Amino acid sequence: MHELGVVFHIADSVEKVARENGAEKVHCVTLEIGEVSTVIPHYLVEVWNWHSRRVPLLEGCELKVEQIPALTHCPDCGTDYPTVPQGITCPSCGSRKTYLLTGNEVNIKEIAIT
Repeated sequence: MHELGVVFHIADSVEKVARENGAEKVHCVTLEIGEVSTVIPHYLVEVWNWHSRRVPLLEGCELKVEQIPALTHCPDCGTDYPTVPQGITCPSCGSRKTYLLTGNEVNIKEIAIT
């Protein structure tokens, strides 16, 4: 379960930003998680809830997760297509020389503090 490491890294980053901005409390963190990032959102939320109870600045902080769809590009024909249903092979021309445009991200989008 690599979600534990992801949560520790996110929590450290959020704490740093909160302290730099003079925050007394972090109320909500919104993450963007790519569809094929290998991070499982409900595990991430469970680990976040466990960890945030142990960090005074984060205690009671809600974690919201927004999913970024995986999108692949085919340079041979210029098609952009949804990755998950199609995979690596371009549905338009059959090329396998494709690459991922979006969907592998793990980003902190927003931090709500007081």
